[in-house]
Amino acid sequence: MPRSVNHVASKARRKKILKQAKGFFGRRKNVWTVSKNAVEKSMLYAYTGRKQKKRNFRSLWIQRINAGAREHGLSYSQFMGLCKKQGIDLNRKVLADLAMNHPEAFKAIVEKAKA
Repeated sequence: MPRSVNHVASKARRKKILKQAKGFFGRRKNVWTVSKNAVEKSMLYAYTGRKQKKRNFRSLWIQRINAGAREHGLSYSQFMGLCKKQGIDLNRKVLADLAMNHPEAFKAIVEKAKA
């Protein structure tokens, strides 16, 4: 009796991976073993990239707040310390946006923090 293999499922599994490899260069897009490794690696990069994105944006916001605070004679750490002490509960994303796009509003926050 011949061996029973579920070719429908294995073909679907391969097809799914090859579909994910669409747009890759060379054999990475159409050879099963090569594309399987390429897709696994790309998924790993995508996962780590989603984590790094959060770090990169926080770093960018800190740089922008630091630049805005230094225009008013404070360092980033001094400014954030004063904000915490005064009870100004704005997150870094909002503060960075104010520092870049609304300098007069950011100046008002710095003055309130200093007071």
